[in-house]
Amino acid sequence: MSAMSAISAIKAHKAQVEKAVTFLRSRLSIKPKILIQLGTGLGNLAEAMEESLSISYKDIPGFPHSTVTSHAGNLVCGILAGKPCAILQGRFHYYEGYSACEVGFPIRVLSLLGVQTAIITNASGGLNTTWQAGTIMIHKDHINQLPDNPLRGPNIDEWGPRFPDLSRPYHPDLRKLAWQAAQKLEFSQVTEGTYICIPGPSLETPAETRMLRQYGADAVGMSSVPEIITALHGGLQVLALSVVANVNDPDNFIPILLEDIVEAAQQAEPMLQKMIFDIVQEMQS
Repeated sequence: MSAMSAISAIKAHKAQVEKAVTFLRSRLSIKPKILIQLGTGLGNLAEAMEESLSISYKDIPGFPHSTVTSHAGNLVCGILAGKPCAILQGRFHYYEGYSACEVGFPIRVLSLLGVQTAIITNASGGLNTTWQAGTIMIHKDHINQLPDNPLRGPNIDEWGPRFPDLSRPYHPDLRKLAWQAAQKLEFSQVTEGTYICIPGPSLETPAETRMLRQYGADAVGMSSVPEIITALHGGLQVLALSVVANVNDPDNFIPILLEDIVEAAQQAEPMLQKMIFDIVQEMQS
């Protein structure tokens, strides 16, 4: 892509974002301050919302459309644990054919609507063989293996800095709240680690699993990092939580099926929901 094409593309992207912001601003009576993005098999938290309004992604100008059946594809805004929240039921992925910038589109729109905190969740594969399926991992760091970045191209200075600092991508106060919630709820299968994002959609081979472990990653998935980078660029405080749906030893590999991942995520969902509810409840207004 030439420099002129890149400038034209970013102008078109900015116009799309602003159109979506205008659309939502005219329809939301509750202005969300906290954003929660729910991943594979983790879409039911919206049922706990009060005074909620659900809008299909298909009705929001510029929003991509999810092609993954386990992602509902709705923006739900309302009150959760006494706080004005927006829940993204489902996400988009690089492997669906979207750019990293398009994947981060909903996060960008909500950041411009005034959201200040993002809680990003996903279902992941465990690389740490000491863990069990159903473990919730609090992200302490990440590795981006996508051949793209949502900030690639000309920077829009009013949205954020050209080179955002990622020395502490996950806010220490939010990580502390996550640990406190786990202790309060007496959840023993909670840990922290490093998440690595790969392009997909093919799942990892034993050799690739071994390589990812050598990189220092504890869990692997095909999502979240573009959204997290977009949120950090927009000045949001970020917490990320992964449900470890399966754990594979590369020397004793077991076939991975998407249906098993979704089922494991759904089994862990009640625990994750309780954690998120408690975290939101304990946040400073």
